[in-house]
Amino acid sequence: MNRNPHRLWGGRFTEPPAEAMRRFHDSFPFDRRLYAHDIRGSIAYARALARAGLLTSEEAEQIVAGLAQVREEFEQGTFVPASEDEDIHTAVERRLHELIGEVAGKLHTGRSRNDQVATDTRLYLLEEAIPTVEAGLRELQAALVQQAQAHPQALMPGYTHLQRAQPLLFAHWLLSHFWPLQRDRERLADCRRRTAVLPLGSGALAGTPFPIDREALAQELGFRAVSPNSLDAVADRDYIAEFLFVAALIGVHLSRLAEDLILFSTAEFGFVTLADAYSTGSSLMPQKKNPDSLELTRGKSGRLLGDLVTLLAVLKGTPSGYNKDFQEDKEPLFDAVETLALTLPVVAGAVATMTVHEERMAAALDEAMLATDLADYLVEKGLPFRQAHQIVGQVVREAAETGVPLSQLPLACYRAIHPAFAADLYRVFDAARSVARRRAVGGTAPEAVREQIRQAEALLASEMPAPE
Repeated sequence: MNRNPHRLWGGRFTEPPAEAMRRFHDSFPFDRRLYAHDIRGSIAYARALARAGLLTSEEAEQIVAGLAQVREEFEQGTFVPASEDEDIHTAVERRLHELIGEVAGKLHTGRSRNDQVATDTRLYLLEEAIPTVEAGLRELQAALVQQAQAHPQALMPGYTHLQRAQPLLFAHWLLSHFWPLQRDRERLADCRRRTAVLPLGSGALAGTPFPIDREALAQELGFRAVSPNSLDAVADRDYIAEFLFVAALIGVHLSRLAEDLILFSTAEFGFVTLADAYSTGSSLMPQKKNPDSLELTRGKSGRLLGDLVTLLAVLKGTPSGYNKDFQEDKEPLFDAVETLALTLPVVAGAVATMTVHEERMAAALDEAMLATDLADYLVEKGLPFRQAHQIVGQVVREAAETGVPLSQLPLACYRAIHPAFAADLYRVFDAARSVARRRAVGGTAPEAVREQIRQAEALLASEMPAPE
């Protein structure tokens, strides 16, 4: 005999789960956050049962009204859990039974927790997780664009291998972090398309024997399609893995931005100063102002990578169909969403409120960074670039050995290295000119950067496309 009538299984068992097993097995402490999505799916399913003739219209209305009351209890914080609430599905159905009686038992007709939980997590991603993360990305992108607009002419050293390389516009550097975040938004949109496939109606694994209109269910719940294979539908967690990959890559992008700003805010660089609101101090050293907002961002990226690896490790050895291992998909998912929901506004705030020191960036420019421009000068004189590169390397060595900047090396020294050099070579040593010449699409010239800003503003103004 099932000694607990509200448990969704147990008729063939003679004793309840051990206390240790119950604590090990139950997921209600963390999957309760799916209550709104579980109830929304159940309301739609009750109506589908009525359309299939498995519920009368009165029974369906009674169930829908009862579910609405359960949802209100969750929303108002008055829902009281019971010991038998092993997961959110059990908790909702148990409370529904208390409110409306035996008719609540008809709700689960033809449905399994296997297709129910897959529906819940997909709805959670579509209605909560993806919109939350997308909004956070958009806020950070807007902060980057605003800073770029505020400093349209500021010059800075560009780096490769963390060594000074060529001059850039500071706005160009800012936008170099805009575009990875845009790709993240595009990946979220793509993930949303694959998430918007309805598994409800797949049953435990073999499909439902009842005439449930799955297309109508999908339309009511906002899914673009129904799953084509019931066995795959209950086992598929690709959509969560895909979201966690996007989240992990967002973490990597945030970490790289944070690392740049941590360096740029040091006394050695002095390019930016973080606002006090996004900094902390030292318990020992009164003078310290630490970029903890950015250091934590850098650290959180490891957490997001761990969430992805956790799920992939869970999935890799599971056989066909639903397995209880899949219960381990939710905590990494919830953790990733919470981590990004906390991190993105902080990074956006740090970027939006930082003070930019244009003069310090300009002072960090070095004539040696214009060596490529000098090679380009020779190219314009007709030399092959590879030869020009070699010649300029000799010029750089000569300047280093004589201890003078490239712009002060006498013309005779230049001509002794190669006769193509003429008096007009000294115009090369102008960082603003160097930047202005790189006007091709995607370059750092002011007009090219203005076009980037225009494109960025258009992307920020556009809504995430609906899944097709």
